[in-house]
Amino acid sequence: MRLFAKTLHLTIVLFVLCTACGAFQASAAGQHAPRELTSWQIQWGSPGEDTGQEVPLGETQGWIEADARQGTPELPKGISSAWTRITLPESQYTSPAVYIKTLYALHVKVYAGERLIFEDSRSYIHDNYSMLIPLSTEDLGKTLYIWTATLQDRIGIKDRVIVGEHSDLLKDYSKNGLADIVLGGAFLFVALVLFVCTFYLSKEYFSIATALSLVIASTGVLSITYSPFTYTFFSYLGPVSVVFFDLALLSLLPALTFLFEKIFGSGKFAIIRRFRKFQVAYSLFCIACLILNILSGNRLVEFYYFVSATIVGFIMILQFILLIACVILFSLRGNKDAITFALGFGTAALTGAVELAWYYYRKGNYDLIYWKWALVVFILSLIIILGRRLALNHQQVVKYSRELELFNNELQRSEKMEIISELAASVAHEVRNPLQVTRGFLQLLSEKSSGDEQKYLFMALSELDRASNIITDFLTFAKPEFEKISLLSVLEECKHIESIMLPLCHLNGGKMVLEVTGDLWVKGNSSKFKQAFINMIKNSIESLGEDGSIHIKAYAKGDKVFIHIKDNGAGMDPGVLSRLGEPYFSSNKTKGTGLGLMVTFRIIEAMGGEVRFMSSKGAGTESITILPLAEAPEGSGS
Repeated sequence: MRLFAKTLHLTIVLFVLCTACGAFQASAAGQHAPRELTSWQIQWGSPGEDTGQEVPLGETQGWIEADARQGTPELPKGISSAWTRITLPESQYTSPAVYIKTLYALHVKVYAGERLIFEDSRSYIHDNYSMLIPLSTEDLGKTLYIWTATLQDRIGIKDRVIVGEHSDLLKDYSKNGLADIVLGGAFLFVALVLFVCTFYLSKEYFSIATALSLVIASTGVLSITYSPFTYTFFSYLGPVSVVFFDLALLSLLPALTFLFEKIFGSGKFAIIRRFRKFQVAYSLFCIACLILNILSGNRLVEFYYFVSATIVGFIMILQFILLIACVILFSLRGNKDAITFALGFGTAALTGAVELAWYYYRKGNYDLIYWKWALVVFILSLIIILGRRLALNHQQVVKYSRELELFNNELQRSEKMEIISELAASVAHEVRNPLQVTRGFLQLLSEKSSGDEQKYLFMALSELDRASNIITDFLTFAKPEFEKISLLSVLEECKHIESIMLPLCHLNGGKMVLEVTGDLWVKGNSSKFKQAFINMIKNSIESLGEDGSIHIKAYAKGDKVFIHIKDNGAGMDPGVLSRLGEPYFSSNKTKGTGLGLMVTFRIIEAMGGEVRFMSSKGAGTESITILPLAEAPEGSGS
């Protein structure tokens, strides 16, 4: 019990101490928390050259009030410099500093009273400064004077000024624009990986993937070179960053249009292709102006800024409107790629168009912020489209491979058929003649013989007849054309075949059902027609077991006649089923020659039809014969 009481007492003491420390820390933090300054005063410089050497300490006239919520005031015509004065608050900071997140200028001087505490100058067109200026404790309560000069249409502090401890402000200062660097680096990595993968794609997708890689890489370069982080911590790379920014922008626009053209086509009147050619020509013109400006030592900087920023901005807005209109048309037609593209590009284009419009409405007094994140959505949509195209291409390759395999099997079958045809045509007639002569002499001898001798002669005659039937099959296969073609009534032919095969079916313990729907007619030879179906029905009869049945069904569908022969016999496995009709292949019979179904196939093919088989082991077999439907003869009662 005492141990419990001591533990409770110690817990209460620790709780009170922690609460007191927390309150003390909060109080300390409240005393030294950063302070935001949202208002200051501005005085425009003289129209002549103003170097910012003389600080306007005692001047009270000419100062105008400025507010962070209203942005920088509009720069008067003919004026390129300005003074800004900010009254620093008195506070107990041990290491004070002032943090200005965004300041528009090309030349900057900062004075604490008359003392110069910061100075920087840029020879390239990027007027976005981010500054963290250390102060001394004596500077608190004084007036901070900031001299700025520019060649553009905006100048001065964009948003609030923060005064606080240097260590606290350093965190925000170092993170300003860092996310843009990370995002740009990710874009460049993805573009590099995609570009390497393009060499493993087909020619059709190589140009699409290359254009997509260029779009992603250009976006990454734009994100890095537009970030204030680059110009704040790597100011010596400023001139190179500006050049790369312009090159990336001039590459992105035609690459994006080219990618759109490759995915969706040139559009009506080839407007997409023509616009892309215009963009390529104008980009080359801007690059030529860039080179001339560099060679002239930035003497043409204002003209180059006009052609590469102002005019390109309007071209971007026109491009966004054009592509959005085309995407809407394609989406209305049900194009899935267009719908995906519309979601991604619509987000990016709408964001970019709104930001550009706002940029020009504010006369340049605005930094483009959201376009980078909108482009992430757009690039994801492009990757989805490319992935979907590759997936569809893979499915087509698989489909074509299967069709090629089927075609190859059919080709091999045709080659085998051709070999048998040539063999039958060259041998059958030569073999049949001596067989007939031999049979005649044997028949004469059998009439004059008796006993076992006559029995043996009858057996020889039977085997000769069997050989003759095989040769007849050969001749039928070699020349399946019919000597006499006529209109055949499927009902009458099937009844005749049923009357022929019904005794054999009963002999094997089976039954046969005939069902013919409608008045069906086909063109062909009656004897060949019967031969083909007798072969198939005979195979079904031989596969029957106990309580076997054969169902023959015929009907018309469209311009075709379908004849089904279905049995409940032993059936066949897929390996046997795929080889049906091959020369010398017998499915279930040990004494068969394998020519019966081969002849059947040739007869049906000669009639312009086809035969299909469906079977599974132990579940029977069904043959489906498809023949062209012929017009019924006059007076048939059809």
